[in-house]
Formats: sequence, C-alpha cells, structure tokens
Amino acid sequence: MTMYARVGSPLGELLLVGERPAGAAGDASGVALVSLSLPGQKGGSAVQDGWLHAPEAFAGIAGQLAAYFDGRLTRFDIKYADGVGTDFQRRVWKALDSIPYGETVSYGHVAEQVGSPGPGVRAVGTAIGRNPLLIVRPCHRVIGADGALRGYAGGLERKKQLLGLEGAPVTGR
Repeated sequence: MTMYARVGSPLGELLLVGERPAGAAGDASGVALVSLSLPGQKGGSAVQDGWLHAPEAFAGIAGQLAAYFDGRLTRFDIKYADGVGTDFQRRVWKALDSIPYGETVSYGHVAEQVGSPGPGVRAVGTAIGRNPLLIVRPCHRVIGADGALRGYAGGLERKKQLLGLEGAPVTGR
C-alpha cells in the first residue's frame, strides 16, 4: 500500500511517499520511505489516485526532519523501500549515505568509490540526479571538483541552503 504525507520545512512543503509491505503492522515502523520530494523538484513525486493520506505513518520521519532542520540531528535513521533504482544507482546512493554531515565530496570521489572513475563520473552524476530521497540521502553534499555547486534536483539555492545548515564549506557559485 502506498501512503503519503506533506511536511512543512524551511525548503517548502515536502512530500513523503512510503510503502507498507503486505502484512506489516499498522504502526509507523512498517513504513519504508520511497521518496521525499521538494516543491518544484525536477523528477519529484506527485500524489497519485489510490494513495492513502497517512500523516501519522510518517510521524517518526517528520520528527527526524524537524530535528535535522533545527540542527539537532546529523544522521537519519529511516527505513528505505527495497527495489528502487538500478543496481548501479543503489551503489551510488549507498556511497551518498556515507558522506558525513557537514562535509562535501566531488562527483569524481563518488565515482571512484563505486568503481567508475574517469568517464564514469557522468553516470554517477546521472544516478545522483535520480536520487528519490532528497535531504535524507545527502546528494546535496556532492559538489564539483572545483568546489562549485553543481546540479541539484531541488535547485541550487536549496542545495546551498542545506550545506549552509550543515556548516559545510560552500565555494564557487
């Protein structure tokens, strides 16, 4: 069953989409996050017919997001839905999860981490751009080799805002 909730944030109203596997308990622990979208996000989710509006199922995630935006949380503990993305995308997204709060790395660094250096940087950039879990899977911490901000599905201004919240060094554009 697909469920959703909307949560306010300094970046605008976030859309949380999750799934409760068949037979899962009725509590929030049975919800796996499928996507977290920002308003106007390129490739973001939109509510579909048949989805259940269930804000109570996302209370734990909403609480973690509030703590993050208040500067009290530096690492999310959220169950993600299985089977989202290709094998390559999942490897790239796993690398994103390892970038520490308040730090940035280059696209080239991520490409090396997943075994795709050199020309593979473009494929890594594409996989990062398809990250369905903005904010909680920290693709905003990936920047250009020259320190400049590069692509972010939620917009470069929001990327800059997230890095500023984390106290990460932001140079270039």
